[in-house]
Amino acid sequence: MSTPVFESTGRGDSPDPASHAATIYDQDGEWVDEESGDDDMDSEDSIGNGESEELEYLEATEDDADGEFQDADDGLNEVEIEISVDTSGATEEIAETSGAVGIGATSAAPTRAPIQVSRNQILQLLGHAGLRRIFANHGGATFGLANLDEDDDEVDDGMEGGYGSMVGRRRRKRKTSKVEFPKVPSEVGRELMDSGLFGSNEYYRDVLRRKKQKLARKILSRELGLDIVQDRRGNKLLSQGLIPSSNADTVIHYNNRCYSGQFSDDGNFFFSCAQDFKVRMYDTSNPYEWKYYKTVVYPSGQWTITDATLSPDNKYLAYSSIRSTVCLAATDPNESGEPWLLDFADMGGIRSHRTHRGYSQFGIWSIRFSGDGREIVAGTGDHSVYVYDIESRRSILRIPGHTEDVNAVCFGDQSSPHILYSGSDDTLIKVWDRRSMADSREAGVFMGHTEGLTYVDSKGDGRYVLSNGKDQTMKLWDLRKMMSTSEASKLIPSRYTTSFDYRFMNYSDTDYTPHPHDKSLVTFRGHKVLKTLIRCHFSPPGSTNSRYVYTGSADGSVYIYNLDATLAGKVDVNRATHHSRRREPDTYALSYDMDDRRQGQWKTCVRDASWHPNAPVIAATSWNGWGESTGTCTIHSWNDGAEDDEAEPKMGRRVDQRLQENENLYGDASPNRRNMGSRLRSRGVAAAVVTADDEEEDGDGW
Repeated sequence: MSTPVFESTGRGDSPDPASHAATIYDQDGEWVDEESGDDDMDSEDSIGNGESEELEYLEATEDDADGEFQDADDGLNEVEIEISVDTSGATEEIAETSGAVGIGATSAAPTRAPIQVSRNQILQLLGHAGLRRIFANHGGATFGLANLDEDDDEVDDGMEGGYGSMVGRRRRKRKTSKVEFPKVPSEVGRELMDSGLFGSNEYYRDVLRRKKQKLARKILSRELGLDIVQDRRGNKLLSQGLIPSSNADTVIHYNNRCYSGQFSDDGNFFFSCAQDFKVRMYDTSNPYEWKYYKTVVYPSGQWTITDATLSPDNKYLAYSSIRSTVCLAATDPNESGEPWLLDFADMGGIRSHRTHRGYSQFGIWSIRFSGDGREIVAGTGDHSVYVYDIESRRSILRIPGHTEDVNAVCFGDQSSPHILYSGSDDTLIKVWDRRSMADSREAGVFMGHTEGLTYVDSKGDGRYVLSNGKDQTMKLWDLRKMMSTSEASKLIPSRYTTSFDYRFMNYSDTDYTPHPHDKSLVTFRGHKVLKTLIRCHFSPPGSTNSRYVYTGSADGSVYIYNLDATLAGKVDVNRATHHSRRREPDTYALSYDMDDRRQGQWKTCVRDASWHPNAPVIAATSWNGWGESTGTCTIHSWNDGAEDDEAEPKMGRRVDQRLQENENLYGDASPNRRNMGSRLRSRGVAAAVVTADDEEEDGDGW
């Protein structure tokens, strides 16, 4: 990026530093884009060679005695602005004239010395009220400036260099007082832990020392009949304390980012969705020894597979992309036919109304099978919830109940399809009762997040709901304490949000403000909900006694919380997979953050995690690799803190998506793995395992 030089004086002079190419406003006030390109996406702070890094800020002219930035509305009608770039690319000049003075004419006013302006200073200029009005009237919404409030003079200075890095966002003024976060440990959460609905409380033999027993001692006490652990409740106590460790048993590498992965309800099946529009299925009847099962493809998908869900009998897998069509494929490995295409825009012979944002179709962000397997509910990009009847092959219900994209949906009860939950970018979770939809209004609202929702999960009892939000919090809700529709209609949710763009920006503690109408029971903090729609879940009753809630995180870990909001455990996927594959230019070029293409950092973002229903095993699905350009599914089991074991296969085994060992995955291995290539060759493993399933993956990373 060249160093801009501004030459202008006089009242109303408003340099436009947001452009990197020639930008002209015609006499009708319309913005004429002389040059199209994405050069501004990879910008850096401009600091001249050999000059101080302490950059000067623009000073007020003599006409601006009060030192305030002049309102750009003053005399705007006949003003033309031009930014020209010289052939050397070293400087940019701005000339401004009005009335009869033509474009490019020399101003008679004296000029100031060149001033170096950094990218952050440019963004600060864009925050002024006058420039906001210019952009609001001339396509400024493209830059995210139209939503800036008149009294908000701060623009985020923590923007990360990535796609859309020049996009601004509205932000509250920084607080001078201490931020008030929810109390930890939560008293309400502690009451829930004591109630027996979320696991059992630990029994202490030594009440004075409050010392917990090791697992081996608990088992010995059970065998000898010395403790209450001999009853059924004691057996559950044994299982709920077995939290998987960070050391990975197996690391499954993919050539594309992984977006989701879940065990079936019985634990015999696992699927993972990748950005190559393929869903891979595994037999996990033995959770410690997986077997590759089958791969299905989404034809003509857009960007990625957004979600997938298994039918209750595990016979069918439904998976979606950013289109209005859901694919339904048989999980039987002997079934090799094309998937059935379920058009959610079909409302019984009549295409859904849509011309949403200029498109005839809408994208689907979330899908779930009903408990009886007859229906699929979907959250979509046209701000609606759809219910699709598989037998009649059409959508039987559309609920246009939100003002933004619906990122997450689920059924409230496994045994009943009547109660639905939907979470949206409008910060609301809405509860829908299909038995009383005559007025198309929700049965109630959960209000408390100050940014958009990324995921909603139901405990399956028709009562408790868990949500993840872009305000960096996870919240627990009780259906009995939801806000009524009449009460919610009196409030404007947009007043309590900052329109934070979680894809490219950081969220600091000073950005957090408690919602004045928060109806949640417990708020969990510590994980990071950035870059993508990160998911959260209740822990299963079989392997954990429903003791915990857990979530992925953009910092590369799985966070496991007690119900009182204290941290019960943490699975560090980044540490377990760090440098676990070679640098591959073809995939490395697809880095999420453009800065990572230069820095070459290994990064991990855990997008989804799944706890096995019958074993202390967690499978974490992640964007993982050099610049987060590839993906992994890591298998973590409880091992009582051991760094390694003597069993086969060894911990930390690296395999490809078909669970085949590949010596190329050990190219940048740690010292204890240096001889892995020769060990694999001695066992007859090929240097590069290429299967029919993966022949075209390297050629189409997106």
